[in-house]
Parts: sequence; C-alpha cells; structure tokens
Amino acid sequence: MIKKLQATILLFMAFCATNAWATDSLSMASDSIEIKIKTVTLADRNITNLDSVILEPSVMFLPLIFEGFDHYTDTLATEPKAALYSFNAGDKWLKDAVLKARNERETRYRVMIDAPQLNRYNLDMLPEPPKQYEIVADPSNRTIALEKKELKNALDMPADEPIDVVNVRNWLHTFKGSIHFSQAYISENWYQGGNNNLNILGNFVWDVNLNQNKYPNLLFDNTIQYKIGLQSAPQDSLRGYSISEDLLQINSKFGYKAFKHWYYSTTLLFKTQVLNNFAPNTNNLKASFLTPGELNLGLGMTYNAKSKNGYATFDLSLSPVSYNMKICRENTRVNPTSMGVDEGKHLKHKIGSSLEARFRWQITPAISWNSRLYAFTDYEFVQGDWEHTFNFSINKYLSTQFYMHLRYDNAVSMHDSWKYWQFKEILSFGLTYRFSMQ
Repeated sequence: MIKKLQATILLFMAFCATNAWATDSLSMASDSIEIKIKTVTLADRNITNLDSVILEPSVMFLPLIFEGFDHYTDTLATEPKAALYSFNAGDKWLKDAVLKARNERETRYRVMIDAPQLNRYNLDMLPEPPKQYEIVADPSNRTIALEKKELKNALDMPADEPIDVVNVRNWLHTFKGSIHFSQAYISENWYQGGNNNLNILGNFVWDVNLNQNKYPNLLFDNTIQYKIGLQSAPQDSLRGYSISEDLLQINSKFGYKAFKHWYYSTTLLFKTQVLNNFAPNTNNLKASFLTPGELNLGLGMTYNAKSKNGYATFDLSLSPVSYNMKICRENTRVNPTSMGVDEGKHLKHKIGSSLEARFRWQITPAISWNSRLYAFTDYEFVQGDWEHTFNFSINKYLSTQFYMHLRYDNAVSMHDSWKYWQFKEILSFGLTYRFSMQ
C-alpha cells in the first residue's frame, strides 16, 4: 500500500513538473512576436502589403555548370561535430548557413553526376566575355585612339595569356592626293586688258613603310611621288597649255639598326620628267621622259628620330660613298649640257658623297611644314635642292599650299642673272584627299 502511494506521489510530482515547464515555455514564447505569412501565389491579388512577403533566392534554381569532380559523403552525420559546431555561443545562424550551403552544393553536384544531360554549361567551355574598349584622348599628341579597356582586377587575367599579334601589319600604307587650281576669266572689253587663265597643280604621294613596331631593328621606307602642273597658254598658237611642273620621283631607304636612333643604311633616289614640254609657239623640245633623269645610290648611315609628343620627325641620311648618274635621252633635240651631261652623251656617271635631310613639323592641327634638303658632290661639282612645303588645312577636303624650291647646280651652264641658282615658288588652293592602312 505504501509503495502504491509513493508511486502515485511520484507521478503527481512529474505531472506538476511537466505542467510547470510548459507554462514557462509559453511565457517565454509570449515575450517574442511571431509573424505568420500565408502561402502566396503569383496570381493572388488580395495581398495588400507586398513588402511583408520575404522571397529568399536560392542557387538551386540557377543553371547547372559543371566545375569539376568533387567528393561528398553520403550523409552529414559522419562529419565531426567539432568541424561543424566549433563556433561560439549565439552563432546558430552561421552554423545553419554553413549547413545550408553545403547541402545545396552536394545536391547540385549529385544532380550533375547522375543526370549530366541537365548540365547546361561546362566551365572550361564557356565563351569568353566580350572585350570592352574605350576612347582615349591624348591632348599632348592631339590624337584619339580606341584602346582595349584594362581589367580592374589583375588576377582576372591569366599570366600566360598570349599576345594577339594577328592583326599587326607588316607594311604601313599612306596615300595623299591633292588637286589645287586657280582660274580667271576676263572679258575682251575689260578696261585693264588681260588674258583668261586656268592653272592646275596635282600632287600624289604614296608611302609604303615597314612597321617598326613589329620590326624595331629594321628601317625600310619607300615613297613614290608624282607632281604635275598645267596652265593655260593663250599666247601659244600651237598648244593651248604649258607644263609648269612634271616630276616623277622614287625614294627608297633600307637600314639595320646600329645603336639608338642610328641605322646602317642604303638609299636610292630616282627622278625624271614624264611628259613632253615645248617652248611657246615652237616645236623645240625642252624636256621629256628621262630628259632629264637622275639616279643616285648611297651607302652610309641614317639618323631617325621623332619628338615625344609626335609633332615633329627628323631623318638624316649620310652617304660617304654615293653613285650619281645623270640622264639625257633626247640629246639631239635638247642641249644635254643644260642637264649636267656632256655634249653628245646620254649619261654621265659620278662617284662622290651625298646627304638627304627631311624635317616634318605639325605646327598646329591645321598647319604643317615639310622640308627636304638634298646635296651631292663629286668634290668637283656640287648639286643641291632645298624644298619647303607649307600646308594650311581649311577642313578635311580643302587646303592651301605654299611651295618653295631652291636649287644649286654648278655642273650646268651658268645663267646671266641667276648664275648657278634656280628658284621656283607656287601658291595654290584646292582639294585634298588622304587615306592610310595601318
């Protein structure tokens, strides 16, 4: 009887303890606020406060991307508790986040292995992101360039990424063409008199140069130039025009770098008249193809330099050993001595020294100055040319040009007034066209 009473007392005490624990739990629960959100569907328009709906994103809905092989255990229960629960008190949220992330990774990995057809991408076969370019302006050079945008994080670019040089050209082509003209019409009864006239000057230059960015130790520049000047000649009863300029010139320079801006070089210069040119009102020939003509070959060194801002360039070729040949094909219709060739001869050969200096300066975006100095001597005769060309650009297609050419040659017959000096000056206005392939 006593044992039954003791058992009843123990059951009653256990019931009271259980009831007290439940009461405390309820009182603790009453201290916190619990918000319950009903199930939401996209078609439900009865929700008045959408901000109260928390839609947590999940990586489980992202496309599967195979990143490589990994190893996962069958269950998380085998993980040591020390590895998963080694945080301080109050870090339950962090432990839950770690377990959640691990579960997601394991689930996605097993899906990729068990159902590879669901893998939309492979990390090694993903296309490269499109390259980004930006416009870079350089006020010092007055240029605008389209350059590849650098990555913000250098770690995003592999260290062993090869440099793409497929589009680097071996040769740089530049063509410049201009046609300048002047025109005047005067009526027959104009009180001051005068004659109608039309002047046309064409200048065409083609530069073909070896790309020194790709071949820094080589220098190979080639230029083909043709200048033609025509003017009306109403005083000429045989022809209605006269030729004021006719020149075909080829310059070539090849060099191998010696040190800094100096190159061991060979130079070639060839120039000739192309069209027949006659004295007014006569059939007396003044010049024609290879009358005159000139060929010069030089061996020496070349200095090539450019200013840091790119405004100016300077080339100087010194040829201590130089071969010069004067040509007069029409030696019966033209006096060859006026062209430096002996009487009755077609050719005259000379060995001496030569130099050629070229200076180019972009003074302003609209004004440029080109200068060329050429000299040859066989230590008995001296021949020199000094040319200056000033270009004034009005816009992309219109320009004004001022050209001066001073020449000295004591191998020809001496003039009464100019002696051995010769001079030409042209001021023109007209159209200009230029394109380049670089």
